[in-house]
Amino acid sequence: MINENQKTLNRVQIFLDLLFIPLSFIIAYFFRFDIFDGTNNLETFETILPVFILMPTYFLLYSAFGLYSSRRTKPLLKELTSIVYSNIISMLVLTLLLYMLSIIHFSRYLIVFFGIINTLLTGTSRIIIRAILTNYRKHGYNKRYCLLIGTNELSRKFIEKTRQHPEWGYEISGIISEFEFHQANFWGISIINTLENLSETLRNQYFDIVIIALSPADYSSMNRILPMCEKSGSRTLIIPYYTEYIPSKPVIEDLDGLSVIDTRYVPLDFAFYQMIKRAFDILFSALALIVSSPVMIIAAILTKLTSPGPVFYKQERVGLNQKTFQMYKFRSMRVQTEKDSQTIWTTKDDPRKTKWGEFMRKTSIDELPQFFNILTGSMSVVGPRPERPFFVSQFKESIPRYMVKHQVRPGLTGWAQVNGWRGDTSIEKRIEHDIYYIENWTFMFDIKIIFLTIFKGFINKNAY
Repeated sequence: MINENQKTLNRVQIFLDLLFIPLSFIIAYFFRFDIFDGTNNLETFETILPVFILMPTYFLLYSAFGLYSSRRTKPLLKELTSIVYSNIISMLVLTLLLYMLSIIHFSRYLIVFFGIINTLLTGTSRIIIRAILTNYRKHGYNKRYCLLIGTNELSRKFIEKTRQHPEWGYEISGIISEFEFHQANFWGISIINTLENLSETLRNQYFDIVIIALSPADYSSMNRILPMCEKSGSRTLIIPYYTEYIPSKPVIEDLDGLSVIDTRYVPLDFAFYQMIKRAFDILFSALALIVSSPVMIIAAILTKLTSPGPVFYKQERVGLNQKTFQMYKFRSMRVQTEKDSQTIWTTKDDPRKTKWGEFMRKTSIDELPQFFNILTGSMSVVGPRPERPFFVSQFKESIPRYMVKHQVRPGLTGWAQVNGWRGDTSIEKRIEHDIYYIENWTFMFDIKIIFLTIFKGFINKNAY
């Protein structure tokens, strides 16, 4: 019944998604021509043709991004992000299509309006459908009935999560205990049988999902539990006991039939995402160097006039895969020995700073030359801030998971910095935010950090 409901929902969603494509085009056309120009030539064949060609493109993209899979436990933000990505790609496909068909008079504003309107309509429909389903499940409909195997801490956590998220629609019908249990329930859920009689329970009652939450001592029973669950036809989920030892989202890889757990999911390990991020870095840094060139020229002149020594200052930092590189800045301190620059932490009233250098640090002007680092590939626009080798060797021993930050390119700005963890602040909190960024990277996450940097990240009270 639930599978049929999902199929029906998918059909409705596909119908709406395909309907929104011509509807968005008509609305966009109205905005572009009827309102702004007062002209109308919608009836021409070459104007309408690309819209119909786009329909299968959208369907394939929405399917590839998982927009027609069950949304019970899928975060809304992830679903909306997938819609944005699909529309960006589709607009690029449309532009390429127009070029290939030599349709040169097609309005570029129309393409942009179409993409924005279609994103809004599709996203709104998803929000409305999700709200309807959430309300429906909260009132006891469209439930997924679960059998929970295990009476331990993992089981308790699962029960707690299902109570915190009624929109999932998970109804725990009963619990199977690993041993003879002397109570009738476990955290308010009835214990209906023991592990020894699991086969009988599955034979007499159907469950949509069987949740296996065994402690390490009981994992020897797994080889007989799984065949019984599969025989019953129920979907089987396993809550692994080792999640408490793994500080992130694990990924299971297949090595010629051997399952290997990667303890950390890093989106930027994928070549496609690396390509997107690198292309953006090149375009953004090139544009930033052009836009900021007047400021950089003034900064260079004032640096030279206020203190003897070179304009630029390069310092060894640890970057991607723990490889060192030379990071560039405007010199904000008096010329010092290489040893001092690599091993002495900058303090609030540091006597080495020049007056102009202190202003540059407060306003982040001294960081502008790092766009050259980004252009050459040793840094990225967004990522964990790089540190000097001397301090990396210290933090490596004293701060858990510190070295994880080197699994991606270091950045000019980052999630930790826009949240205030910059300069003389907690290294532990900084690493916590860096790891969150690494494990949850998306292109839109980078854009969000850049906007936050622009609006609140340049002036830093903790930058000494």
